[in-house]
Amino acid sequence: MTALRYPSAERNRGPILEVLREWLPEEAVVLEAGCGSGQHALHFAEALPGITWLPCDLSDEAVASATAWREQSGLPNILPPQRLDAASERWPLEQVDVIYSANVIHISPIEVMHGIVREAGRRLSPGGLLMLYGPYLVDGKATTESNAAFDRSLQGRNPSWGLRDLDDLTARAADTGLLREAVIAMPANNFLLVFRRSQL
Repeated sequence: MTALRYPSAERNRGPILEVLREWLPEEAVVLEAGCGSGQHALHFAEALPGITWLPCDLSDEAVASATAWREQSGLPNILPPQRLDAASERWPLEQVDVIYSANVIHISPIEVMHGIVREAGRRLSPGGLLMLYGPYLVDGKATTESNAAFDRSLQGRNPSWGLRDLDDLTARAADTGLLREAVIAMPANNFLLVFRRSQL
């Protein structure tokens, strides 16, 4: 079992952690949809000992990598990684405090975005957070030429992939009872979006 290491995860984990420190409660259960290598789970669980982190991914290789990082670290607040098809209705926890996903919805069919938003509306505890990191279209357009080129390259690789529109995502979230609270500019032309489930 090999613990994968992605340079992009090494670069963005610090800035993302700063935002998590600001928004997460001291104690919470976080489900990560699309954990990739598992580096984020390791870094955030180590820095935030009151947070219980559940890494999930569709890829068996990713689940194995996240498992390897968990076993190497010995951290008690990382739960055993699980396989998850985020577009499906079969998720491993009935209720969570936070759903976090980084660099997933633009390299997945649109049904994955729909699934994450739908299940966040169903499974987040009252006041719970949906936090989505990555590049987005704003007013239907890429925010930089490099992101526009990235969007074209994604759609060239798979027509069902591509940057998602912030307004469309916000509207879909609102339909499930999730209100957008923040659009946080991040390095490398990315954003971290924060949605909150109503307290009712």
